[in-house]
Amino acid sequence: MSLLSDRVAVVTGGSSGIGRGISLALAEHGADVVVADVREEPKEGGLPTHEQIAADTDAEATFVTCDVTNVADLEAAVEAADAFGGVNVMVNNAGIYHPEAFLETTEAEYQQMLDINLKGVFFGAQAAAARMVENGDGGSIINTSSVDGIFGHGDRPSYSASKGGVRLLTYSLAHRFGPDGIRVNAIHPGAVGTMIGSEFADADLDPEAAAEGMEQLLQMVPLGRMGQPEDIAGAAVFLASDLAGYVTGASLVVDGGWTCWR
Repeated sequence: MSLLSDRVAVVTGGSSGIGRGISLALAEHGADVVVADVREEPKEGGLPTHEQIAADTDAEATFVTCDVTNVADLEAAVEAADAFGGVNVMVNNAGIYHPEAFLETTEAEYQQMLDINLKGVFFGAQAAAARMVENGDGGSIINTSSVDGIFGHGDRPSYSASKGGVRLLTYSLAHRFGPDGIRVNAIHPGAVGTMIGSEFADADLDPEAAAEGMEQLLQMVPLGRMGQPEDIAGAAVFLASDLAGYVTGASLVVDGGWTCWR
């Protein structure tokens, strides 16, 4: 029996990057998946995630358009899981990232960061928890934070604030819904080589400067490489499964050791 053969998952931001990796991994381990995103086509190319799942696994999958700043969209994504039997794994993964200068950050930029990275997690968890409580079978809510949600970073203060908010929201919800058998945990990725993962991938950045920046970054990672979506996906599979049956309110850092010596 597969680890997740009796699970139905909703993954926000599931079309690309880490969300795509998580969606594919959950399906590979037996879960049916609702891929919820603002766009269907993967930014990195290839088949849409739900079509890739159908091609590679025996799981069922569907795509729903979902802007995580819109509460109605989040509720609709959770409702779409009813076609497979009802949500019992919610992965609040959708997010944005960009370097910023604190003294130049505008109100609109700050609000956008918090609306997508924190508000989307808050109301995604709310929609899923309401359905899980109604169903009475417990469940797992997994929130994607960041190592920047643990120690902060001067080059991205609003991003750090949003991801720190995800961490504390996770703790609060774990306390609130533990009696209902709903586990709530956060994954804190380090440097991950996705389309939104690194300022060094900026096409306007001098190639020599980009290479130097990447070398400096990798020197801070004991495992000596960038993370990949599959690395984060493995953590999500664990937290979604019964292997993590006594794990809630946890911050699972997946960063190649980056934070261990900071």
